[in-house]
Amino acid sequence: MTLSPPERPAASGKRSRRMLAILELLAERESVELETLADELKVSPATARRDLADLADQRLLLRTHGGARLLESRTEVPVSLRDSRNQEAKRAIAATVAGLVPKQRYAVALSGGTTTASVARALANHGELTIVTNSLTIAQLVTTHPQLKVIMTGGALRHESLELVGVLAENTFKAINLGMAILGADGVSAAGGITTHDETEARTNTAMVQHAQRVIVVADGSKLGRAALAPVATIDEVDLLITDDSADEDAVAALRAAGLDVRIVAAGR
Repeated sequence: MTLSPPERPAASGKRSRRMLAILELLAERESVELETLADELKVSPATARRDLADLADQRLLLRTHGGARLLESRTEVPVSLRDSRNQEAKRAIAATVAGLVPKQRYAVALSGGTTTASVARALANHGELTIVTNSLTIAQLVTTHPQLKVIMTGGALRHESLELVGVLAENTFKAINLGMAILGADGVSAAGGITTHDETEARTNTAMVQHAQRVIVVADGSKLGRAALAPVATIDEVDLLITDDSADEDAVAALRAAGLDVRIVAAGR
């Protein structure tokens, strides 16, 4: 029997948060020295060096002599690291959304993302739901619950978000009568609407929006008042936004003035 080489273990929650902090520092400064990084993160130089090596292996930064610098092409943190951000807020948002989904035969579409993954966990013990998703992460989360029917779209895999995108994914959403679409977002603003980093992902999510009877956007407070590259939906196409109490008050007020129903949940910080 041939044994496969061991896979690299997933980063722990503490290490994921530290690696996110490194990427955020690089986004601010473009480059950073190893000793400075170790001092600011309160870890040993050896630990900081291992983190930099791992991030470089994932093509998230470029190693330099004595430190690292930002890759010019890197605009998005991969979903494997984003999951450690704002966890309490995402769980509170997910619990609220789950209470809005009928406990009967019903079709729900879920886009990819860490907040929608929290929603999937909250829906796992619902009744006879059909969950339609283009997210490999979400499909894996709900596949062990036999009362749920799971429909995966086709499409091309987008590695950053682990989502299937493109014409095949869009056609799946167009072929199904969806009771509700639940979308994550990289940006939510009165001026820009609902936006995401990738235009192909945006078109796939737009197909979901256009074929759902009700559209709910879930986004923690850090996403409000921001606009990413690609538009997904206008404010008029969204029935409800659920966010947490870290959201900027002016951004919330602007969204409500634009006619959007905004529900704010306590994040339990």
